[in-house]
This record gives sequence, C-alpha cells and structure tokens, in this order.
Amino acid sequence: MKAMLHCSKVNSSKIQALVAISRETFFSSFASLNSEANMQHYLNAAFSEEKLKQELEDPNSEFYFFETDDILLGYMKLNFNESQIEFKESDGMEIERIYILQEYQNRQLGTFLLNQAIEMARSKAMRYIWLGVWEKNLKAIAFYQRNGFIEFGQHSFLLGSELQQDLLMKLELH
Repeated sequence: MKAMLHCSKVNSSKIQALVAISRETFFSSFASLNSEANMQHYLNAAFSEEKLKQELEDPNSEFYFFETDDILLGYMKLNFNESQIEFKESDGMEIERIYILQEYQNRQLGTFLLNQAIEMARSKAMRYIWLGVWEKNLKAIAFYQRNGFIEFGQHSFLLGSELQQDLLMKLELH
C-alpha cells in the first residue's frame, strides 16, 4: 500500500471533498470528548465551504490530500509566515491540521503524512516545525513525541463555548 500513497495539493475545485473530510475527521476524533452543541458550532464555523475557501486562497497556507488510488485517506494544512496561529516567523512552519479517516488509522499513514510535511519544510529551508495539539488528545501527543517533537508551551483554543488548552510542540530541523 505504501508505494501507492501520495500527497497532492488541494485547489478550489476540490472544496466539497475538503469540507467533507474536514468535518468527518474532526468529528470522529473529538465528538466523544465534547458536547454535541460545541461540536456542531465548531464544525459549522471552522469547516464551512466559505471558511475553507478563504483558507485555500491564503497564499501562506497550503492544503494537501493524502490518497491511494482513488481513495482519499486524510489531509493536512500547513501555514507559513503571518498565517501561522502563533509565532509567524519566516523560518518556521505550522502544521495546523493532520487528519486521517478513522478506518485508515493505525497503519503508519500518519508517519507517512508527517514525513511529507517535514520534507516540505526542509525544501522551503524552514528551521523548525511546530503545532498545537489538544492536551486531551493523548494518542496524538504520543505520536508527535515518538517523531521527535518536544512540548514548549500552551495556548488556548475555543471549541464552541468551551475554552480548551493545546500543547505547543516543536521539531527542530537541522
């Protein structure tokens, strides 16, 4: 299966697929740990067609689909410069989202996708990659730690009406 995996940059013609996979992966990852009202509010605000079109048009953000054959497995969003949620440094890259559909998790696909992001950062001469991960997402925290990321701070994240904490994690590129 790995030989057939590839990442492709998302453009506006793929907006419906981006909306669908964004909503599905976020919901399946976090619905069991959040109220239905907060989840619906966040899904409608963060993953509407209009909001995702704006993000796609941002020259400092890039979306990539992760596919094999004709099957969409997941996606990622990378931010550069002033489009980063924090820091906004020209030699840093934020991984804002990496999500894989639930039925394809636990197959080393996250590692493949993360490695794609690392290669992209190196090709753009980035000094480091950083991301925020919800403090209750222990599986993701362990994944990033196994891949060399270290915790260096926190920031608040509003999901509906609930203020949550993200751990900030960083990988230095040498």
